[in-house]
Amino acid sequence: MLIEEKRKSGVYLTVLGFGMDNLKDSTLEKLADKGNGHYAYIDSLAEAHKVFVENGAALITIAKDGKVQVEFNPRQVSAYRLIGYENRLLRPEEFNDDHRGATPMGAGHTVTALYEISPAGKEIQLPGIDPLKYQQARKSTSATDTSEAFTLKVRYKEPKEETSQLLTLVARDEGKNFDDAPADFKFTAAAAGFGMLLRESPHKGSANYTQVRELARQASRTTRRSADREEFIRLVDKAELLAGKRLAGRDGN
Repeated sequence: MLIEEKRKSGVYLTVLGFGMDNLKDSTLEKLADKGNGHYAYIDSLAEAHKVFVENGAALITIAKDGKVQVEFNPRQVSAYRLIGYENRLLRPEEFNDDHRGATPMGAGHTVTALYEISPAGKEIQLPGIDPLKYQQARKSTSATDTSEAFTLKVRYKEPKEETSQLLTLVARDEGKNFDDAPADFKFTAAAAGFGMLLRESPHKGSANYTQVRELARQASRTTRRSADREEFIRLVDKAELLAGKRLAGRDGN
């Protein structure tokens, strides 16, 4: 592919989407990934200013093929689920495979991976499986009995290199409550809940537009990025209104 050939020469491709109706985010995102660039959707002058001016440095790739792998301690976490990223999931063995491309990173660029977890000891309903005939369950190691909650591994390549570097971080459960979480974390939770409501996800639980709105408002009061978050709240209001009309239409039928 031409994009991949040019990428090897140091020419990266950033893709911008304009307009509506026939816009295919998944296709444009794939093209940007193949070219070690970024994809952004421009729907207004304010969004263009944010992409090119406020976050313009993120268009400059400083690392390529960024991968994240998380291993949870079964003594701390009995079950987990990654929220989103369905089109970016890798098989476990692909994490160490430098031939498997992944996500580029720009200057000042941040990526958030959000997991829903069930603490160990909490009763949950999971699909059962038959006992294995030829294998035994994995044995615990000495690290299992520590306070470690999970180990985070990150792989990335320098823009002109083809061999990845590995970063490892161990996280421990400090016993903090959600009310004590930083504003950025609360806003992330609001965005995740909003996404599940829009997709009518079976995992949304008791989430509703009121909860999403309140979380976002709490997060917007204590951050310099309040303008962006106020815009998010307006989107939540519109989505709730449209959902109400759709529900009324169903009831009318």
